[in-house]
Amino acid sequence: MSQTLATSTAANRAFPPGLHNAYSFSAFNALSFQIVLGSPMILYAQTLEASATVLGIIAGMMPLLVIFQIPAASHINRIGYRRFVLAGWGTRVLFIFAMALVPLTSGFLNVANRLALLLALLFCFNLSRGISSCAWLPWIAQLVPAEGRGRYLARDAAVQNLASFVTFLVAAVTLSGNTRSWQFGVLFAFSACMGAISLIFLKRIPDVPITEPPGTARTAVPWLAMIRYAPFKKLLAVAVGWSVAYGGINAFTVAFLKADDVLSEGQILLISSVAFLGGVSSLWLLGSRFDRVGSKPVLGAACVGWLMVLAGWGALAGDALRPALGVILGLEFFMGLLAAAVSMANNKLAMGIVPEMGRNHFFAIFSVVSNVTLGLAPIAWGVLIDAMGPRAPRLFGLQWNRYTVFFGGAAVAFLILLGVIQRLHEPRAASMQALLREILIQSPQRFWLRFWPR
Repeated sequence: MSQTLATSTAANRAFPPGLHNAYSFSAFNALSFQIVLGSPMILYAQTLEASATVLGIIAGMMPLLVIFQIPAASHINRIGYRRFVLAGWGTRVLFIFAMALVPLTSGFLNVANRLALLLALLFCFNLSRGISSCAWLPWIAQLVPAEGRGRYLARDAAVQNLASFVTFLVAAVTLSGNTRSWQFGVLFAFSACMGAISLIFLKRIPDVPITEPPGTARTAVPWLAMIRYAPFKKLLAVAVGWSVAYGGINAFTVAFLKADDVLSEGQILLISSVAFLGGVSSLWLLGSRFDRVGSKPVLGAACVGWLMVLAGWGALAGDALRPALGVILGLEFFMGLLAAAVSMANNKLAMGIVPEMGRNHFFAIFSVVSNVTLGLAPIAWGVLIDAMGPRAPRLFGLQWNRYTVFFGGAAVAFLILLGVIQRLHEPRAASMQALLREILIQSPQRFWLRFWPR
């Protein structure tokens, strides 16, 4: 106990002054982007009669446009981390204000034109975000000491998920009852205001000096040699596997819940908000031990968890399990917990593997490879869902409709990812068995084992 307290105190002391502004920025940023990039936007697109393929494009647009980090990374040294991020985040807030006006055009624009206008604004929003985000990870990696990165990432994930939970409650109240266009306009305006407030805290995050020589940006970047760097190559393989398996899950679980029009937009958002409570619990579960056990066991355990979650969704979609509220809320909770755990583990692994020389470009490659795959995946899944159409043959006691096929395909992708994770090399990482033993037996949460059947 005293050793854990000493470790916590040392990590807090290692954090630079002013880092608390990063948590405030994350909170207000989550209050903003969860509306524009999350379930509320998917629900609005569905009111505009968007197909599954279009929903996949909306879900995949943000990660796809991260590809612009590759040319943008060469300009970070000249501009500086904070100014670079601030310019992009400020620009994207302007596009959110424009999105807030789209629902108000229903009097003179038809459904197809409103959907086209929305897609154009989303493209511009995600383009500005994609360019500026290449400075975020190298900025944080240099700002936060290595021994405190796990703790920082766990706290940041908890703050983001708590703010996202509040966002979905606000969205659920705003879209309650018989939803009309103007209600989405109010919600998008709220997103824009929260984004504007987040810029205040972004400006207060301490900047860090550029460690690479100014002339580095003008020299040829050995992209291929960077990708072939063995530890980094294995990390990229895991990032790609995760993006393929996870891409589209959030969008198409919302589409699945909305498919029969049994639930309203407000009810779906309330159900989806539980995922963020799962994300907050990642701090309770992993916070103090994340720096100690490493990323590899967390990734492995999370994959096993995702297989169980997808089995649950598949059983619901295939009519093998009754759609009870408790079951759906449980699945949403673990989706949030597992997604937060994988995100933290991937980022911490990247911060540890990436060398100081060429840091900006290494992080750009990591972000682009993982995000482009994350962007293409929901589009591919959307095409598969549309291709299935109304067909629903029964096999192995399941009705294999479009959503059963999607959840089954995602489970296969997670099985493959589990094998890829075993090839990762992390010198100080504990085994997955050691992580589970610590969580279930050695930790204060061991009272849960009392409910285990003997």
